[in-house]
Amino acid sequence: MTTFSKTVSKSFSKTIGLAAIGLLATTALTNAQSADPVKVGILVTLSGPAASLGEQARDGFQLAVEQLGGELGGVPVEVVVADDEQKPDVALTRVNGLIEREGVDFVVGPIFSNILQAIHKPVMDADKILISPNAGPSSYAGAECHPNFFVTSYQNDQVHEVMGRVAQDRGYERVFVMVPNYQAGRDSAAGFKRHFEGEIVDEVYTQLGQLDFSAELARIAAMQPDAVFTFMPGGMGVNLVRQYNQAGMKDRIPFLSAFTVDESTLPAQQDAALGMFGAMTWAPDMDTPGNAEFVDAYIAKFGKVPGSYAMQAYDTAMLLDSAIEAAGGMGDQAALLEAIKAADFQSLRGDFAFNKNQYPIQDFYLVEVAQRADGMFQTQIVEQVFDDYGDVYADACTMGG
Repeated sequence: MTTFSKTVSKSFSKTIGLAAIGLLATTALTNAQSADPVKVGILVTLSGPAASLGEQARDGFQLAVEQLGGELGGVPVEVVVADDEQKPDVALTRVNGLIEREGVDFVVGPIFSNILQAIHKPVMDADKILISPNAGPSSYAGAECHPNFFVTSYQNDQVHEVMGRVAQDRGYERVFVMVPNYQAGRDSAAGFKRHFEGEIVDEVYTQLGQLDFSAELARIAAMQPDAVFTFMPGGMGVNLVRQYNQAGMKDRIPFLSAFTVDESTLPAQQDAALGMFGAMTWAPDMDTPGNAEFVDAYIAKFGKVPGSYAMQAYDTAMLLDSAIEAAGGMGDQAALLEAIKAADFQSLRGDFAFNKNQYPIQDFYLVEVAQRADGMFQTQIVEQVFDDYGDVYADACTMGG
């Protein structure tokens, strides 16, 4: 079988248009003997400090396609990968290129919620199916839900709600909250406060992409809270954890976070993150069908431990595989949408179903950073915090109810 996968390269021109989208040939996924392939456009962040997040999502999706023999639902698949550069204007150009030039059937992405807000409308207007394997903002979980939009990760608030519940249960009375100033950051603070009843001694919104936290750490040291809650993905999290450790605060003030210490940041953080807590729907050590095999295959192929970004993208490919097969191919979009919503696949995280807003209902866990026997670092399950948990915005969505 011959296969094709293309990567939309970064444009170095200040004027970014369709003509500036370069395509780099990579691994192949198509079958010249059969019907036109399913075309999937992956739009994720592949450059800058947060590139590791997008790389995990891209690699997780393509690993699943490889294991499925280059097909989704028995239909050959062509994957086109584009870099949004973590810039909304670039993302808009790239997604238009995927739709108009590449003619993709599905858009899978992005990583960041502000990027999702830039691409959501053009994908919906084009009547394509958009599946987010990571970003899950509140803005599309309620009244603005859409039948062509699915999220295979979580609603942003939920993972942070885990930490609010943990802080409350552990008796912390005074917590310092620090998050980046964009949609997911605001959702994270809202999620934490939903279950934490104590005092928020300060609520700091940093610049997205900030890498120096010396001023914020000085404020934390002066206030001496019972704990710090933060959400700093990618390079932000790498620097924050290093600086927190260097300031001698790790052993004095408990560090509660989500997406700050995970498999995308741990290769750079290493010992500085040991023992720190996170929250997630999954961890590499989870005992669910197929999970150990997925982790082993990912490490063997990419030389690193997969994180939630890889797992969620892998699940997205398996969801599409099950839906295209159930719908009998790509000919009937209504049947395909119903098959996606049915979510008749085995998620690596175990329990998984779509709520009426097409965000997941699933379990959530407290996780902790540990070192593996092979010397690499990963998060591990500590305890389950929420069971079959849906988000609070779903009731405002009128689809299916």
